[in-house]
Amino acid sequence: MDGPDVRKDYTVQVVLAWLLVGIPLLWGVWKTLLNAMQLFQ
Repeated sequence: MDGPDVRKDYTVQVVLAWLLVGIPLLWGVWKTLLNAMQLFQ
């Protein structure tokens, strides 16, 4: 029943979900590192 199209749609959803979570996460880590560097100067 499951063809290659179903797997492709699932892969796209997973990539979009990781982007939705990953971009703000990376931004937060970057800002935290910048603030930490200022503290230790």
